[in-house]
Amino acid sequence: MLHIFLAPGFEEIEAIAPADILRRCRLDVKFVSCGPTLEVTGAHGTTVTADLMFADADLSDSEALILPGGWPGAKNLNEHEALHAVLRQHEAESRLTCAICAAPMVLGNLGILEGRRATCYPGFEEYLHGAELSEELVVEDGHIITGRGPGAAMAFGYAIAARFTDEEFVERLKAGMVFS
Repeated sequence: MLHIFLAPGFEEIEAIAPADILRRCRLDVKFVSCGPTLEVTGAHGTTVTADLMFADADLSDSEALILPGGWPGAKNLNEHEALHAVLRQHEAESRLTCAICAAPMVLGNLGILEGRRATCYPGFEEYLHGAELSEELVVEDGHIITGRGPGAAMAFGYAIAARFTDEEFVERLKAGMVFS
C-alpha cells in the first residue's frame, strides 16, 4: 500500500495527479488525513475526503510515503510529530519516501536528505539541509524521490509508478494520458 498525506493547505495537483497515475497502475493508494477530519481542504479550496485518519492508519507496511507540498500544507506536515516518527522509521528501513514542492523541507529538517540529490519549490532550498540541490523537475536518489513543484506533479507520479511496475507499462500509460 502507498500512502499520500493530506494536511490542510496541501497542493491539490501534487496529491491528486500522483494518486491518479498510481491507481491507473492498479496500485493500492490511500489518502491519509493529517488534519482534524477526513475532509481536508487544499491550498486552492478543493476539499478531498481522505481514506484514513492518521491515527487510524497502519503505516508499518507502507511501500511508499508520499508528501504533497502546498502552503500551508507543507508547513503543517513539517509540524506533525507523529508523521516525523513514521518518516524516520521508513528512512531507517530504506523504504520509498517521496516529497514534492515545499514538502521536501520536511525530509530536509529530519536529516533524511543529508548527502542526497534533491529538488524543491524555489525558495525552499534552505530547508534541504545537507542535500545536493538540483533544479530538475524530479530527482531520484536511492529510495528518495523529490519533485520541484505543481508543474512536476505528473512526472513525479510516473517516477513513483516506475518503482512498482515495468518501464513498458509506464510508457504506455504516459502515451495513453498524452504525456510527453
